[in-house]
Formats: sequence, structure tokens, C-alpha cells
Amino acid sequence: MNLLRAQLSRRQFCQGLGLGAIAPIFQGDLARAEARSPDGALQKLLDGNARFVGQRRLYPDQSLARVLAVAQTQQPFAALLSCADSRVSPEILFDTGIGDLFDVRLAGNVVTPESLGSLEYAVVALQTKLIVVLGHERCGAVTAAVAQETLPGEIGSLVAAIAPAILGLHGGDLLEQAVVANIRYQVGLLKTKSPVLAECLRRGALQIVGARYDLDTGRVTILSFPKTP
Repeated sequence: MNLLRAQLSRRQFCQGLGLGAIAPIFQGDLARAEARSPDGALQKLLDGNARFVGQRRLYPDQSLARVLAVAQTQQPFAALLSCADSRVSPEILFDTGIGDLFDVRLAGNVVTPESLGSLEYAVVALQTKLIVVLGHERCGAVTAAVAQETLPGEIGSLVAAIAPAILGLHGGDLLEQAVVANIRYQVGLLKTKSPVLAECLRRGALQIVGARYDLDTGRVTILSFPKTP
């Protein structure tokens, strides 16, 4: 933090001298500082996705200098519980780089003891301020849960983890309803199953949101869920 303050002070000094060409060197540090709040982190993700969709990607934090900068420690500005689907790559669709995101990827973006512990680690040990549960349309794991398929090996455990989320769904686009319902359900589990995360939420030090990725457009939409009693 002291190093960051020194860098920002130097940036202000350069601007005072009219050295506008030097200032961009410090913009990456400033952007990372702004993303250290829940709202700032969420906005940074949305801005990155807008660049991805608009084909205006900056490819930030992907240089060898960045590799060296985070070699000894990490401070990701957001954590994601996302599907393991090969078409849903958070660093790409949010236009971020090395050390920016703490990715926990499981088919169906489901909460398990292991995924929950990983996210708790991100929040407690790495001071991450935002968790996003990122589902996507036409999710294979959700499709299997809707179809109530019998699957081999441990694949069925994924269906079992999704099944409670889709109870009572009927009519319309059942698969799309199930995708959104599963995101909502997993967000609810994160908020209720972990006293660690619940305390951070209570203090305003953490935000947990659900989001849907559109495979056809590349756009991420933050979902708004009504509060339950």
C-alpha cells in the first residue's frame, strides 16, 4: 500500500509538471486501486466485458512485467464461481489478465465444500471484495438436471447439486429458466452456508452477485434477484 501511495503521488507530481506522456505508466496501478471495492470491482468486470463484446480489448496485465510483479503474491480484484465450459473463459470475456481474477470453475457453477473453501480463501487471505457466480445459456450440466438423466461416474453429482434449484419450474423456456434459477440458488448457498462470507457481507466488505453469459453474443448480464424473507 505504501508503494501504491508513492506511485500515485509520483503520478500527481508528473501531471503537475505537465508530463502527460508519463502519467499512463501509473494508470494500471490507479485502476487496480479503484477496483478494491465491491462496486469498483464489479464495474471493472463490466467495462472489460463491454470491451470484449465491442472488440476493443486492451489485453491488460498480460506482459512479462506483470508475470514478475505477481510472482510472489496475488491480490485478485474479483473471484468467480463459473462453469468449466470451454467457451466461458473469464480472463478473456472480461478482458483481464494474470493475477486479476481468482477462478473457481466447475461444471454447472455449483457450490461444493471445495469451491466454497476456495472462495473463502480468496476473500479472507487475498482480500477479494467481489464474488460472481457466472452461469451461461445452454449449460450442459443444467440441461442434464432438467432432463433428469442418469449419468455415469461422478457426473451425476453435478446434477444432484443443481436439482434443488430447479424444483417447481414449468412452462416457457424451461432450460433458460433453469440456468437463471441455478445461478440464483448457488448465490444463495454462498450467502447462507458460509459464516465467513456472511460476516464479510454484513460489514459491506464483500458483494456476491449472479451473472449470465450469453454464448451467442459474448455479453455478461448481472442478474437481479428479489430478496427472500
